[in-house]
Amino acid sequence: MNIDNNINIFYIMRSSAIAAECLAAVLGIVFFYKYKNTILKYFLFYLIYIVFIENFGIYLYSYLSKNPLGDIDNNSIVYNIYNIVSFSYFLLLYRYFITNKSHKKWIYSFFIIYLVTVFINAFFENYLKEPQTIPYIVASILLIITIVFYFIELLNSRKVLHVKHNLLFWIAVGLLIYYIGNIPFRIVRGYYAHLADISILFLINISLTIVMNLCFIIGFIWSNKKQLY
Repeated sequence: MNIDNNINIFYIMRSSAIAAECLAAVLGIVFFYKYKNTILKYFLFYLIYIVFIENFGIYLYSYLSKNPLGDIDNNSIVYNIYNIVSFSYFLLLYRYFITNKSHKKWIYSFFIIYLVTVFINAFFENYLKEPQTIPYIVASILLIITIVFYFIELLNSRKVLHVKHNLLFWIAVGLLIYYIGNIPFRIVRGYYAHLADISILFLINISLTIVMNLCFIIGFIWSNKKQLY
């Protein structure tokens, strides 16, 4: 596959990922009545935030590639801020729904550990120019453990009988698939410049984004208005 074909496929896949994110946000609005009386109502704002970040990130990258702004020459700062918001939100979201006191304490510790890692890592990585590496990997692992806590609690309750109609479950499935698949991507990302064909790994990352948003979409469509979280 030549470079031009790789670039074309990359742009098609990236557009598909953005379309999936937009569709998830739109369906979140359409089915808002199903979860508007729960804390999951803030999930809609998160999805709208994602759409904004993706489009602003693309615009900023295009602008800075033509007009470098001081020490900022890419859009890494936008996604670094997004990662902090995203990981913090989901850790606290699942802590809210989990009832096991021990697990809740662990998840709160995860949240603190992540923020400390972000702070310490700022002395080694310039967040204006470099995407987070260590904080991202640490947070991904901690979020995966948090979701496993949620699944364990779900399997040990009557809620598992209605799991297909549980929006929170589908959010968890999407996040689990995305972050399990994305950890290797983030680990080797720093070595992409030395690879002959870097597009394949980025396509995998984009595919994970699409799958995650499809899980969100399924959750909106299949979930019931009255459901056990």
